[in-house]
Amino acid sequence: MADETTQHEAESRKKPIPPHPAPTPTPNAGTYTLISEPDQGLAPIYNLLSSAKKSIDITMYELSDTTVTSMLAKAVASGVAVRVILDQNNERANNTPAYDYLEANKIAVHWANPVYLCTHQKTITVDQSTSAIMTLNFTPQDYATTRDFAVITTNAADVAAIETTFNADFTNTAIVAPTGDNLVWSPTNSRPALLALINGATQTLLIAQEEFDDTGIQTAVEAALKRGVAVTLVQENLGGKYSPVLNVLKTAGAQIAIFSSKTGYYIHAKTFLADYGTAQARLFVGSENISTDSLDKNRELGLIFSDPVCMAGLEAALTADYNQGTKY
Repeated sequence: MADETTQHEAESRKKPIPPHPAPTPTPNAGTYTLISEPDQGLAPIYNLLSSAKKSIDITMYELSDTTVTSMLAKAVASGVAVRVILDQNNERANNTPAYDYLEANKIAVHWANPVYLCTHQKTITVDQSTSAIMTLNFTPQDYATTRDFAVITTNAADVAAIETTFNADFTNTAIVAPTGDNLVWSPTNSRPALLALINGATQTLLIAQEEFDDTGIQTAVEAALKRGVAVTLVQENLGGKYSPVLNVLKTAGAQIAIFSSKTGYYIHAKTFLADYGTAQARLFVGSENISTDSLDKNRELGLIFSDPVCMAGLEAALTADYNQGTKY
């Protein structure tokens, strides 16, 4: 599995964009459906793609799933307008076969704006009315053994904001990405949004992460522990890469389970669940890792919301992962 925040040589970035404030979740606007991987497989995602009547817009860090590319070719042949943005700064070589196939099948495909360190976003929007915001890439070799999540939403403000940003990113047009009701964009507002979620927790924090090397987020989690918040962390720690951070959090009182196999079960999720089971519970799911590059330099997308069914599904999945993992 590719290192998702590898530094890109010869960086060329514009002046940083001032952040938006953190979103205020609006759980009653639109619908939300949680997809848990590998438990549910890709059928819910494929079904979303096949439901398109007018348009499909996809932003994807890694695309090698030929089922997806074949579905997109079929959609275009039936009159659906399809546009795809693929990362080039980290994943151009891996994405080139998909890019060439899409281009050959008359699909509008665009290499992502190089102003971002990488475009790590993983989003599908169908008919300008439904969006899937995902932690997973379209990489079949990872499907069976990788913990990932997706949220499918019909929140009109969020879908419109995703489409507005897609239109800008498809033409490399500078934009301060609109946050709709719930959206968490990098580099627009991801850092303040995640810090607000962590700092607002009063009872519990359940976290699952592939990466953990951002000092600001680490400090906020330490502060949560010091004020009595019970923190449970499910962490990928291949080669002990994040052990220095985990040592600090463990000493501060965090309950930690790690996974560390290249070929076995892999924690690719990027989630925070604060104060589960209370009226103020909030859930983050998205493409943002706990890394400085991910929060400040990449194009990323997640959302913070409070749907009780989604929170229950994620809590059950991550509790199972914690129980399965190696206690740190």
